[in-house]
Amino acid sequence: MFELLVGSCYPKALVGVYVGLLCVDGLLAIIAFAQLLRIHSRNSQIGWTRQKVFHLMMGSSNLGCFFYIVLTLVAACKDWDCWSYSCGFTIMACPQIIFLAAFLLLLSFWVDLCHQSNDDDEEDDGYNPREALLEKMNKENADIHSGRKCCSFRAVHVGSRQKIVILVTLIFFALMATSAMLIWIGKGKNPIDSSLVARVYVDLFAFAVLFLGGALACYGLVLFLKMSKVRSERVSSEKWKVAGLAIVSVLCFTSNAFIAIFTNTPLLYDWSRQTISGVYTSLLLVLYYFLGSSIPSAFVLWVMRELPPPLVTNREEESRTIAFISDSSVTVHPQRWTAAASLQNQVLRASPI
Repeated sequence: MFELLVGSCYPKALVGVYVGLLCVDGLLAIIAFAQLLRIHSRNSQIGWTRQKVFHLMMGSSNLGCFFYIVLTLVAACKDWDCWSYSCGFTIMACPQIIFLAAFLLLLSFWVDLCHQSNDDDEEDDGYNPREALLEKMNKENADIHSGRKCCSFRAVHVGSRQKIVILVTLIFFALMATSAMLIWIGKGKNPIDSSLVARVYVDLFAFAVLFLGGALACYGLVLFLKMSKVRSERVSSEKWKVAGLAIVSVLCFTSNAFIAIFTNTPLLYDWSRQTISGVYTSLLLVLYYFLGSSIPSAFVLWVMRELPPPLVTNREEESRTIAFISDSSVTVHPQRWTAAASLQNQVLRASPI
């Protein structure tokens, strides 16, 4: 590997930046997958959960970037013809799509939390307060149990907003596959310009990232204000995690999108067509990859560093629920108590992920 770096077609400063980014991405991938194994070993009976999915997506994205950087250096040294066309483009785009999907999933959960109280209010119309309370408490009990398990997908159906995330992800994978095919065809004698196709895809993806950063900032602010109304030490800790994620997202995604739109940094896989300036290109690479993706990934992993508590048996949970509902205080002010309990439990469960 050292010999490949010495003989690389890139300037030494650029190679040094690539190696640094490679180490960062490799470290983040190891941390994500190691934490995923720890979480799975702690509660392996509940299957895939929200926390596990986030760690899998973060680990896969950083692992994909790791292999992309390695192959970019090797391809530049070995002069791979395929790499300058669809191969390099595909391996560059796949980790970015996974990264985008992870934060779109985060945004969908924030939207659910911001609109949950309104949805609950609409669902309560026409129901007896006590029946609504019993229904809510059973739902809250199931949500707390699944929330501690990070929302097991075997017990909780995929919401409409999460389906939108899946749809957007599939659309970008389809766009990537179509662009890769056009880039491959464009290397022959035909009017298709491969570099123009790649440029169009990169710009579309950059606008999606820019929109995502703005949406996370808006809903992060709304969620922060909602959580600020509840006085709780845990809620106070969670709301600052939300604020931190919103700030990091808008700053990092904005810089990433602007660099992608106004420079050719994402297209450096096509090294034969790029005019490379060592210091300037190195700085753009650091801003694009490290600030644009590594820092948000590291921040999400830091926020999700806590392991879920051990599982509680269903008998214990059912007994606690029955005892709690049978409290005579429920019948005093059912409507007021229902709203307060719903808001308290909702915010206590409100986690940035």
